[in-house]
Formats: sequence, structure tokens, C-alpha cells
Amino acid sequence: MENRKNIMKKIRSALISISDKSNLKPLLKVLKDNKIKLISSGGTYKEIIKLKFKCLEVSNFTGSKEILSGRVKTLHPKIHAGILNKRNDKSHNKEMKNNDYENIDLVIINFYPFEKTLKQTKNHEKIIENIDIGGPTIVRAAAKNYKDVTVITSKDQYSELINELKKNKGATSLDFRKKMSRIAFSETAYYDAVITNYFNKKSGINFPEKKIFYGNIIEKLRYGENPHQESAIYSQNQNLEINKIHGKALSYNNFNDIFSALTISKSLPKNIGTVIVKHANPCGVSALKNHIESYKSALSCDPTSAFGGVVSCNFKVSKNLALELNKIFIEVIIANGFDQEALKILKSKKNIRIIDSTDFSNNEILRLNSSDTSFLVQSEDKQIFSEKNFQVVSKKKPTKSQFKNLLFAFNVCRFVKSNAIVLASNNSTVGIGSGQPSRLDSCQIAINKMNKFMKTKTEIVAASDAFFPFVDGIEKLIQSGVSAVIQPAGSIRDKEIINFANATNTILIFSKTRHFRH
Repeated sequence: MENRKNIMKKIRSALISISDKSNLKPLLKVLKDNKIKLISSGGTYKEIIKLKFKCLEVSNFTGSKEILSGRVKTLHPKIHAGILNKRNDKSHNKEMKNNDYENIDLVIINFYPFEKTLKQTKNHEKIIENIDIGGPTIVRAAAKNYKDVTVITSKDQYSELINELKKNKGATSLDFRKKMSRIAFSETAYYDAVITNYFNKKSGINFPEKKIFYGNIIEKLRYGENPHQESAIYSQNQNLEINKIHGKALSYNNFNDIFSALTISKSLPKNIGTVIVKHANPCGVSALKNHIESYKSALSCDPTSAFGGVVSCNFKVSKNLALELNKIFIEVIIANGFDQEALKILKSKKNIRIIDSTDFSNNEILRLNSSDTSFLVQSEDKQIFSEKNFQVVSKKKPTKSQFKNLLFAFNVCRFVKSNAIVLASNNSTVGIGSGQPSRLDSCQIAINKMNKFMKTKTEIVAASDAFFPFVDGIEKLIQSGVSAVIQPAGSIRDKEIINFANATNTILIFSKTRHFRH
């Protein structure tokens, strides 16, 4: 067990170099009260002097002027020796004395705002100049020597440092230094990850030799998919692009459903799409211009599954729509804004979560799945469909209305877990079969849903996420009343399926692209 001398380290000197100079004064006061010598450079030095505290400029401390337009100022042996010196090592201390170097016990550094700069400009040269070199180098040195040195990397840690110094009469504990060291290494790793990803994106490289993922913790969740699993949500931003404006905390499953619903919503024509999701699968989708009819139509596809689900509208929710939404139990309602009267109605249910998704962009181009220490990474399925992507292979040709419905059904189909079958009519789903090992079973489930909930049979079209390996699947759909089918093709029995479509006077379209979603 270490003695108190080794655990508690008195701070006598501090190196401060920060880009974010807010909240500095209370910290400087405590450092002054504990007679801690301050060393700084550039803008930080000017700020400390402006706040009327004594400080030694780095160039005076090292005896070397800043050079290369400030690119080199803290990269000096006197700085790094002062930080890296092992205080209990006799040879280290002898070398320090021979070189007339002194210890630096506290390092307070936050980096050039590289991530912020990326959001402000596309000027590559300006971005490059905001890559901090000296800061991360010093932080890594201090974090490595945590037994003797305290490192602070964020203004959010100032209050904790102040309390530590007050509690320990100008010293820090080993536990505190260990904690700050751990955070510091996370900070440098994160900073380098942002830079790495910038260069990869600029070069158009999605799959480099070494892949780095990074994120800021947004919230530690109560648990994961099940109570015995731990869970948290992270973002590359400091916050999510969605804003919860009412209701209890969101769970892992809530977030999973929310992102699934939003992804589908963003794929639909603007200001007309309603999506209902349950267990990350759509159970109803509609793109009708009338917002209330859009919701009612999405709900009618499978009202049983919609109970306790997530509703996403890519438009603003009105008072009248809010009254409709309140008629059933819904876990989460997402929309591009809410009328004040609508909010008042929806908030009458205490536990319902209300999410404003106006700022949600869905710009991420990669999808991630992990297993133990391995990661599966792929580009997102974001293909935009148009008539030219498809090939009509049947003798009978689709009308404009039929083609519009086929396009709608095929777009929804790619968001349904494979094997996936979507039945649609009037720009709305009327039956969805998902997640079955057998495509034939998915067909039957979709048909059963349609027969159970569709009140009036109108012209029905069907979409499949992959080819039909046999005629039986498409035969079952046609027998249920389907007049047009879209599927990717690629089966050795494609000709057989085309012949069957012609024999039954059915429209058949090959999409030429598969859309598995496992």
C-alpha cells in the first residue's frame, strides 16, 4: 500500500494553455490562494494577465521564443521534462538539476477547436491550422505521469479540481489524478479520431486500413433491450438531432424504434409521410397528402401491432391530428414540430414521449454492427428510386397510379426486416410480412394482415426485398388479389416467374437491386 506522501501530491507549478478561456477566473483565484506558479503562452497568457493574475510566459520559462507562427511554443525539453520527471527516481531528479529544469505539477489544457472548425468552414487550410500538436503531446505526457502530475482537459473539470485543491490544501489525490488521466487519454484519442475521420472523408475512403469510431455519451440508459443488459447512447455531436419535449426518459428500445422510424420518414416525400414502427419494423406507412388521412391509413395497416408503438410524421402535428393520436396508446410521437394546441392535447398523457425531429438529418453513410471485438461496417441503403431504375418484364404494363404504388411499396420494403413483403394500395401499406426465414411465410403474413384489417379491397400491389426463388410466393400474392409485383430478379427461375405473371395477366417489374435488411 502506498503511503500518503506518494498518494497526495502538492502542486507548486501549473502550465495553462487553453483555447476555451471561459470560467477561468475562479480557478485562477484558487491557484493563487495555494501559491501555485503559473506558466502560459499566447492568448491564454494575455487572458490571465487581463484577469490580473501573475503568470510567466512560456518563452521566458524555456528561454526560447515562439516560432513558425506559433506552431512551436510548448514543444520544448524544459516543458516535457518538467511534466515527465518521475519524482521518486534519483537519476531523473539528478538530470533535472543538471539541466536547471523544474517540475510542472499541474497541466490545464484544452485543444484547438478542430471539431468546431469543421462545422464552421470547408477551408482545408484553416481546418489544418486548427489541428493542435503541442496540446495533445503535453496532455499525453501528463496523463502518462499521473503518479506525479495532475492533468485537466476541460473547463467542466475546473470545479472538481477546485474542490480537490481546497480539500487537500493545494494537493491532489492519486485517485483524482488517475481519473483525470483516464479522461485525458480518452480526450486525445477522441481528438485524433475526429481528425482521422476528416481526412478519410475528404479522401472518399469509407473503409480504411484501421477504422476508428468515436462519440460523446449523451445518456446512460436504464438498461438495454432487456433489464440485465447495460446500455448508453452516444453521438458524434454534443447532442442528438432530436429534441424530447415531453415524457419520461427514453429507453434503448425506444431509441432503436425512433431511429428506425425517422429513417423511413426521411425517405418519404416531404410533408406527407406517416410511419408507425414496432420493434424496429414498420407496421404501417402512408404518404397521403391529408395528414389525418395519412395517419389513419398507416394505422389501419395493422392497428393491433401499432398499439404501444412509435409514430413518426415528417410534418407538423396539428390539433386535429393530436386528437386522433390520443385515441390509442402510443409510446413515442415524433414530428417536424407541433402546434401549441396539439402539444397541450398530447401532454395530457403523462408518460407519452414527444419528440421534435425538425433538425434530424440522417446524413450518416455507414451502418455498424458489432460482435465481441469485431465490427461489421457497410454503407447505408440510401438509393433513390425512379422509373429508370426498373424494368417492366411482363406483357401487361403498369398505369401511372400502379407504378407510383409499386415505387412506394418497394421503398418501404427496404426498411422491413428480411425476408420482407409489402402490400400497398393508394400510397399506403395494407399488409407487411417481415423477418421470416421463408419468403413464402412472409407473403402469407402480409396477406393475413391485409385480409384482417383492410375494409375495402382496392387495387393491391406487392414488393419483395429479394427475388422469388419459386413461383409459389408470387402465386400466393396473385391469388390474394395482387395485380402488380416488383422484385429484384436474379433467380434461376426468373423466366418461369415471368411466364406465370403473363399467364395470370399480372404486372411484373424487376427492380434490379436487392434490399436485404437483417
